[in-house]
Amino acid sequence: MINTIIVDDEPLALDVLETYVEKIPDLNLVARCNNAFEANEALKEHDIDLMFLDIQMPQLTGIDFVKTLTDPPLVIFTTAYSNYAIEGFELNATDYLLKPISLERFIKSVNKAVDQINLRRKENAAHIEDTGPEAFTFVKADKKFIKVKYSEVLYIEGLKDYVIIRMEKGRVITLQTMKSLEQKLPQKMFKRIHRSYIVNIDQIQAVLGNMVEVIEKGKPKPLPMGKNYRENPLELINKNRL
Repeated sequence: MINTIIVDDEPLALDVLETYVEKIPDLNLVARCNNAFEANEALKEHDIDLMFLDIQMPQLTGIDFVKTLTDPPLVIFTTAYSNYAIEGFELNATDYLLKPISLERFIKSVNKAVDQINLRRKENAAHIEDTGPEAFTFVKADKKFIKVKYSEVLYIEGLKDYVIIRMEKGRVITLQTMKSLEQKLPQKMFKRIHRSYIVNIDQIQAVLGNMVEVIEKGKPKPLPMGKNYRENPLELINKNRL
């Protein structure tokens, strides 16, 4: 499923896009946004794969909005003005739809986005994961790259555009999104349990209701499980329980 938002200051344009999105089984409409500021909040609250974005909007244009994002989803620009096309593609837009948008043209654009997303997901899945005790990654923080061993990570906490990597010996704060970090981590070792939390499976000590528990600084640390991510740790329990 591809999580999608539509952004336009014209209610009629939003209605048309919503109708089109609902016709595509692969798309899951997460939010309708009237401006870039509402879209920014939606991107912070949800993992969005694809954004249909109007260009000519008050206060902040779609193009200027994309320039503010550190890790934007795939973007399909929607506009009544053809003169923005070159600038839109310079921002690596997946496509550029001119209003009025026909269903046929919309589907063609979506198919292009779906191909890109599926390719990206296959590449991540095909990656040979090193999860041994010495496996590590480098994270940019405090104007330098810090070595982080996967085995030492307790959990990862999202905070707007930053993530906090919590370890027994301390923490590392880095400027990136939970979504981008999740895609880089070994999937056999780390599970997303909430929109704001990723946990090291080896560090889970207990599961109670909608919480998982790790040990941080010698004390139990409960972490919430979001309803959309609850299957991740529960699947682990079902496979390994006596």
